Amino acid sequence: MTTRPPARISIDEERVIGRISPLLFGGFIEHMGRCVYQGVFDPGSPLADDQGFRTDVLAALRELNLRIIRYPGGNFLSGYHWRDGVGPVAQRPRRRELAWQSIETNRFGTHEFIALCRMLGAEPMLGVNLGTGTIEEAGAYVEYCNAPTGTIEADRRVANGAPEPFGVRYWCLGNEMDGPWQIGHMDAHAYAVKAREAAKLMKWHDPSIRLTLCGSSSSGMPTYPEWDRIALEVCWEYVDYLSLHFYAGNRDDDTDSYLALARQFEEHLDALAGTLRYVKAKMRSRHSVYLSWDEWNVWYKDQTTQGGWREAPHLIEEVYNLEDALVVAQWLNVFLRRCDVLKIACLAQLVNVIAPILTRSDGLIRQSIFYPFALFSRYATGDSLDLLVRSPLYATRAFGDQPLIDAAASYDAEHGKGAIFVVHRGQHAPLTVNLEWQGRSPRQITEIYQVAGDDPKAVNSFERPDVIGVRALPGAPITDRRFSLNLPPLSLTVALVEWPT
Repeated sequence: MTTRPPARISIDEERVIGRISPLLFGGFIEHMGRCVYQGVFDPGSPLADDQGFRTDVLAALRELNLRIIRYPGGNFLSGYHWRDGVGPVAQRPRRRELAWQSIETNRFGTHEFIALCRMLGAEPMLGVNLGTGTIEEAGAYVEYCNAPTGTIEADRRVANGAPEPFGVRYWCLGNEMDGPWQIGHMDAHAYAVKAREAAKLMKWHDPSIRLTLCGSSSSGMPTYPEWDRIALEVCWEYVDYLSLHFYAGNRDDDTDSYLALARQFEEHLDALAGTLRYVKAKMRSRHSVYLSWDEWNVWYKDQTTQGGWREAPHLIEEVYNLEDALVVAQWLNVFLRRCDVLKIACLAQLVNVIAPILTRSDGLIRQSIFYPFALFSRYATGDSLDLLVRSPLYATRAFGDQPLIDAAASYDAEHGKGAIFVVHRGQHAPLTVNLEWQGRSPRQITEIYQVAGDDPKAVNSFERPDVIGVRALPGAPITDRRFSLNLPPLSLTVALVEWPT
């Protein structure tokens, strides 16, 4: 077997890309399948607390260290009227939910969602319905959530048990309105005008809120990226973020190419970052708009999206394997490398529906993608560093020769700590990576964590829940600004670095 030369990563803490927004480590829950009901919320379960939340699910979600959660959709949003989900539970209407052809009980609504966010320490991110909804309804939702007492919607909130405003800062102006599948689908200009008028009302109620404009629902849409340009030109001064959505998959069963998808993620970000720069220049504006990747994940195996008019049907309950986890890890690397323009990201979704957590009545499992997300959300803090990476190449059918490693790094100067995140894409042989520091000399690698395995198709199951997990390795002192990492094939390695303070 031919021995590959080592890879090399050069690290300089003065080469800063930008500050890593904590909101990059967010999630998404939608009234779809078993994400809400039988997922986070299951009042009939022996595992539920007195509010109806699954305590085992809450414990697992806390491990993900979520900073923001988007709700209530998703395609569900375009047929949802928020007033259905507030007030006495017995008086909330049961409805036919058209997006996923399910029955919606509305037992879980705004108050329950805010309670969930508070238990998890996450910012709430609420969507307003711009499909079947009106701009008045959007403005009234902000009033209900954020206004002090003395007006109709604020007093309604108080009567429903919340005397203090919720203080919801982040809001989405609809969902995927470019998609013909969307309830109330519009062309870009029609959507933008409605979004602009909704934004005006919403910010008149609370000027402190931050608004996300619908961008293209995928880079494969025929209107991409023209939709984004048109919508931004109409709404630029009224919004703060542009959304993007993307789902990845190994549809050709080509692991080598699948593990190189990070280049597509980066190209997608680059295209929309360019659109933002163009519109800002055209508008002669001093206002800045950033990107919110508020739906992202692997999704390609389970395409069951119609619920047969049942409550909490099993929909797109994807089972994730090792190669999926490594794609998720590289996605997170891309987030760090583009944190100059990307400020919010929400893994879609959190429980059961294309999710890191799968439940059944007697417990749950953490899927493979759970572990990279938990590592990044815990250790990627401070600034993102611009690395110089030299790596051996490997061949892919889809993208030609690609680097064997994908890497990112964080540096928290205040606490004298950092982390290096490296994915080894190769399937067959280990690889040595030589780390070299150009700036201040760090003291030591304090800990090393790895997610790895021999089989890219390996999965966790209820019968074998620990096939994929995190292995902790001891650190060691750094000598002469150098340290060598040994990467197993098919692995994510996270090395924690400490500087003298």
